[in-house]
Amino acid sequence: MTEPTAKPSTEANSHQGTTATAKKEQKSDKANGQDNVHASKTVLANTAEMPDKAALLTLFTLSDTKESIDEVGASEQPDTDTSTIQPTANESNVAAQRVALYHSQHERTRLLYMASANTRPTYLVQTLKSQFAEYQQYLLAQQLDKRGLMDTEMLERLWQQLHVVDDIIADIVHHMPAQQPAGWQLTTQDGRNPLCFATVGKLKHGKPIRDQGSLNSYVLGHFGVSSFTYDRGYYIGHVVGYLFSCYFCAHLSISYGVAALGQQVVADYDYASLETPHMVRLLQGLDGYCKKRVYQLAVICARLSVFASDKRIERMLIAEVNDFDKKLQQQHLDVLLLQGLMPDSNDSTPL
Repeated sequence: MTEPTAKPSTEANSHQGTTATAKKEQKSDKANGQDNVHASKTVLANTAEMPDKAALLTLFTLSDTKESIDEVGASEQPDTDTSTIQPTANESNVAAQRVALYHSQHERTRLLYMASANTRPTYLVQTLKSQFAEYQQYLLAQQLDKRGLMDTEMLERLWQQLHVVDDIIADIVHHMPAQQPAGWQLTTQDGRNPLCFATVGKLKHGKPIRDQGSLNSYVLGHFGVSSFTYDRGYYIGHVVGYLFSCYFCAHLSISYGVAALGQQVVADYDYASLETPHMVRLLQGLDGYCKKRVYQLAVICARLSVFASDKRIERMLIAEVNDFDKKLQQQHLDVLLLQGLMPDSNDSTPL
């Protein structure tokens, strides 16, 4: 397996929310201590000593028995405003859940990149495939495709070769420059969550997505932290995550908007809120090869996305509605009307 980061060292602690810090100077041990305090109980139990391969895998694996952050948030959000106090309380609750999620995501990724090559799970993405929302939607579309409308061979090959995702991520991490985490807010058409970020709180559309419950959340977890609440997504991390999101939406022709995340939007988590000129400089700091690899990664994820599978299922619906020659049926109907006859239930006249 290609190493997830080309420069593993204790310096990986210095970057909150992204693996780019494997290449930054050692100057944030104190900040990391604060991160660990806020990490989830499961993660904290493993910080005393580096977890083994099985423990690392557990951090990335969904459990049917544990309650996810997004489900808790959704259950605590009212459908309608019943008081003037409740919305404020809910907003504070969702904000706290979001920050807890970010610290948990960051700590999980830190442990993965600090692990030795022998301890790190081999081709982790392939192991986690069955828990991804994208794979479940693909299986559903495959089951519904009775007319052979899907390019099943191409999609099946992509899923079988999903380990390529880990290889591309490792290559990107090797080439991307060190950078302070920056925050962005992403909105898409109709307030949906096509990137399948982990959800926190009430949603305007769609179903909750658990942390590590999608391929995209796995991919972006290598570059930063992310979540989705109501009708917008939040990403804090390296600029390659921003680039990935843009390429992903553009490939699927999804209308989207990206804006710098205000400094006070996510409290208790360090990130920069960048103006457009700073964004230009960040992107100029990426070499052409790195951008091309990010694009390749985004295209793979877009082809396997829930959004793409939903579009395939919509085509199946249209095919079922239009499964006969309508012009021929109109001609047959005109003949029957001209003759003053209409077929009854016992009429054997072929339609």
